[in-house]
Amino acid sequence: MKLLVTGANGQIGWELARGLMPLGKVKTLGRSDCDFAYPEKLPALLEDLRPDVIVNAAAYTAVDKAEDEEGLAHTINATAVGVLAESARKAKALLVHYSTDFIFDGSKRAPYREDDLPSPINAYGRSKLAGEKTIAEAGGDYLILRTSWVYAARGRNFVRTMLRLMPEREQLNIVDDQVGGPTWARNIADATAHMVRQAWNERRDGSFLSGIFHLSASGATSWHGLATAVKEAAVGCGILPQAGLSKLCPVPTEGYPSPAARPKNSRLDGEKTRLRFGLSMPKWEQALKRCLEEIMESRHS
Repeated sequence: MKLLVTGANGQIGWELARGLMPLGKVKTLGRSDCDFAYPEKLPALLEDLRPDVIVNAAAYTAVDKAEDEEGLAHTINATAVGVLAESARKAKALLVHYSTDFIFDGSKRAPYREDDLPSPINAYGRSKLAGEKTIAEAGGDYLILRTSWVYAARGRNFVRTMLRLMPEREQLNIVDDQVGGPTWARNIADATAHMVRQAWNERRDGSFLSGIFHLSASGATSWHGLATAVKEAAVGCGILPQAGLSKLCPVPTEGYPSPAARPKNSRLDGEKTRLRFGLSMPKWEQALKRCLEEIMESRHS
């Protein structure tokens, strides 16, 4: 099969280039080749490439900045996604798209299921929810994969920020009343490959059903819990020194104000994904350790 990955320079997109390779010929496009800020350019590009599967990892992800740039966030996360979905439908291609826990308001006590009512509380969440709707309205074959708290060995993310700041600051205030499942981009890419392979077979035998599926690490923690785990694992594998690291102080959301509101509960229920695809994501602690080991290995290579 011919696979196209958009947003190839991002955390998930970079991992997809490797993860999808066993399935067929993979074409990757970064922003310089495929800029979602200009949706009108997408149809001609897709018509020229003619992929069988489009995996869209392109997105506007600057959550706080989106409060001032909601129009641009909507263009990239919704308008362009709708154009992509319509082009995929016309080409009879499967569209795989990533969404987010931020479509929920975080008020539910239990993990969110796919059929829970979305109610985003910031501009980024609204733009991502609009993107989900444009895909459904296009009427083609699709998988929307909602994930949360994504990190990787490269790019800008919470884990890498902690590794940078802990040796520099005496104290770091970390929010401890927002809870979610920190998810390694490599696990997302590997799970996506598994789902694409199964979806390809289902489409071939006529049993495929489009849908939304939650794809985040098993278990949950707070941002403070994640920072603590990063510190312990990084010291354990030799990335950070044993002494002289920041004291990690738990603070409530109100003690760490930001332009965009964040959901207090970002936990995603993965049961539907397990039942449909036979897929359970690794525990977040296990994945974090593997990611940090990779960072350590890359520094010595």
